[in-house]
Amino acid sequence: MAGAPKGEVISTSNPHKKPSYRQMGSLGLRHSAGYIFEEFIPALRWPRAGTIYQEMADNDPTIGAILYLAEMLIRGAGWSVKEASESTKDLEAAKFLESCMNDMEDTWANTICEILSMMTYGFSFHEIVYKIRRGPFEQSCKYKSKYSDGKIGWRKIPIRSQHSLSEWELDDEGEVIAFIQQAEPLYKVVRIPMTKGLLFKTGSRRGNPEGRSLLRNAYRPWYFKKHFEEVEGIGIERDLAGFPVLTAPEDLDLWNDADPDMVALRSNAESLVASVRRDKQEGVLLPHGWELKLLGSTSSRQINIGETIERYDKRIAMTMLSDIILLGDKSGSFALADAKQSMLASALQAQLNNIAETFNGKAVPDLFYLNDFDGITDFPKIVPGQIQSPSLKEIALILRAWGVDVDKDFELNNHIRTIAGFPKLTKKEYDEHCAEAANNAHINNNSDPAEDEGGDAGAKPKGDNATRDDTAERDLEQNDQAYTGAGDAM
Repeated sequence: MAGAPKGEVISTSNPHKKPSYRQMGSLGLRHSAGYIFEEFIPALRWPRAGTIYQEMADNDPTIGAILYLAEMLIRGAGWSVKEASESTKDLEAAKFLESCMNDMEDTWANTICEILSMMTYGFSFHEIVYKIRRGPFEQSCKYKSKYSDGKIGWRKIPIRSQHSLSEWELDDEGEVIAFIQQAEPLYKVVRIPMTKGLLFKTGSRRGNPEGRSLLRNAYRPWYFKKHFEEVEGIGIERDLAGFPVLTAPEDLDLWNDADPDMVALRSNAESLVASVRRDKQEGVLLPHGWELKLLGSTSSRQINIGETIERYDKRIAMTMLSDIILLGDKSGSFALADAKQSMLASALQAQLNNIAETFNGKAVPDLFYLNDFDGITDFPKIVPGQIQSPSLKEIALILRAWGVDVDKDFELNNHIRTIAGFPKLTKKEYDEHCAEAANNAHINNNSDPAEDEGGDAGAKPKGDNATRDDTAERDLEQNDQAYTGAGDAM
């Protein structure tokens, strides 16, 4: 189609054309009768999958260490609230949201830890329970609060166990509309609509409400590792105890199935051989004519099952980006530790951001819709902290490269103090600190140059410079050389 003449305006308005609001396609999620069939291994489909993932998380040392490491790293990241703007209404809204986070029956940190069960199971469903904030002296938990403003806040956001999942309720378009629960010990069927809950998932594939467990790719190496460990244990026991052989007298026909006495005798003999153990209660009583021998292994095995198990341990850690826990155990080098730690921190940070997006997308708007906050420009947001903070040496290099004077920036000064673990300064303390620093700089700049030129070159400087420690400055110069590569030429 030819373009319009130069300078002529094209009109796109068409009063007779209306958009179609009807959805024609679907997500393509494979489901039937409330069950999801995206997983091709039957044992990993819900509700059977919960038992497998629980065994992997609770019974495998490598997986347990990885999940514990992830939980502790995430626990170390703080949470804050970011206001929509600097207006009075938005600041009040942010303060209210922060108060709700810290006014629940369980702590915010424990709530996040419950949500982190999604890493094991792929999803975590939580029901939002509200309360009316009528003060700390109320007897009913529906009204008890630190605050007495009468607003509606979060009472708790408890998890609904993945093992209690009975089925999902989906509409014709494949969208999940309810979590059907059947929990112990009453096994009462409870329908929790999605409008009253929060569904946290590690990822989204075709709208699958079950997400995808972080242990899913570790299932195959875990399966083989588990069976090889059992074989290893049996083999070690047999190598130490010996292979038992029981010889019956020649006149006994133990394989005569027509004789019930021989059948019973053979069964007892087989049980005896199978139950031979080497322990403090060992011993066998045999009638005359029977003989028991323990045969040792005469062959040299070519397969090192210990190395095989270690290989599967490494694969499990690799699938979860956590092979940093195997450093020093014949796996990887310490030179890669920083890179591996950074990758793990980035992956966990993405999951934290995922959790925050779920809160900000539903829980926060619903909370403000229940309260009177007219005049806000937008909803405040729950913001996760950083899992991996830069080191003080890295910060010093950046500030040095930018030529930033920390003493001239109140917020930057306190931010660096927080990273270093130092107490923050109040505005009054900061002003006094800056005044003292400026006074010291003035004294140093006005020192007598004649004394510096005429004095002994090997003499120590006078005044404040006499006690000056330039260790940090030398350290920064060495880091500058390492960063620029100047030190390689030396």
